[in-house]
Amino acid sequence: MTEISEIWPDREVSVAEVFGIDTDLRAPAFRLRDDHVPEIDEAYRFNTDVTLAILSGFIANRRVMVQGLHGTGKSTHIEQVAARLNWPCVRVNLDGHISRMDLVGKDTIVLHDDKQVTHFQQGIVPWSLQRPVALVFDEYDAGRPDVMFVIQRILERDGKFTLLDQNTVMRPHPYFRLFATSNTVGLGNLTGLYHGTQMLNHAQIDRWNIVASLNYLPPEEEVAIVLARVPMLDDQPGRRLAKSMVALANLTRKGFAAGDLSTLMSPRTVITWAENLEYFGDLRTAFRLSYLNKCDEAEHPLIAEYFQRCCSEELDPTSLQPVATN
Repeated sequence: MTEISEIWPDREVSVAEVFGIDTDLRAPAFRLRDDHVPEIDEAYRFNTDVTLAILSGFIANRRVMVQGLHGTGKSTHIEQVAARLNWPCVRVNLDGHISRMDLVGKDTIVLHDDKQVTHFQQGIVPWSLQRPVALVFDEYDAGRPDVMFVIQRILERDGKFTLLDQNTVMRPHPYFRLFATSNTVGLGNLTGLYHGTQMLNHAQIDRWNIVASLNYLPPEEEVAIVLARVPMLDDQPGRRLAKSMVALANLTRKGFAAGDLSTLMSPRTVITWAENLEYFGDLRTAFRLSYLNKCDEAEHPLIAEYFQRCCSEELDPTSLQPVATN
């Protein structure tokens, strides 16, 4: 049986061929997939700059953080790069319930030869450190301070990890990789949009070698994603409708930036709207259930105006019921 420490990438792939980027770079990859390798999403659209940033993590062991608004596909971007390299990838959401013990490990009572003995159960950090795994910390800016300091040491490229309870110093596997995603860049909830995010220690932010920004795609690329997700729309009328849906989403984003709306439509919301349209068969019903019902009632008239402008149909901003049209 092969030891974990002996598992290394066994081939190289052309970045140009796999990701369609004009470069001579080659990335290490695995021939075989295991249970921790994400599934390939053929419909996923890669952002060139962010893809190159993520690939620098896999190729050169850089610590890469991907920052951007919600729904832009930050975590999925990392997963889809890993999927095409057959690289095992583990995501950990740093919500308020993740504790230091979850990351480091804890003593547990187990039965051994019919006797109860104390056994140290490794947390996700030491487990990942010993393997050729891409560990992704989602919602990095929402982590508790005591949890964040556990991570700080391994942010250094060859950062060793000390298990105090075990008097053990762990050296990372040569192909252990570390990534993170965040809605902010550690400055806290400045916009009022991301409650629960923290101001992060600047010394820790400074340890991330690369901070890539992933924001919303150009309209034509976002339309292509919607059509790939909902093939029902992939005809001439459907493509026109998808363009209208993306145009409406962009109006909500501009309205949010101007302070007119408190909730914007992310690409995820647009896809959900298209999927709900396929299910309910009515554009306005799908829109209300996907987005409008999430918004403040005082904003409904403005959103109804956006809807009429982009979709040439009306919503009743008071009753939220479809208006009969001739």
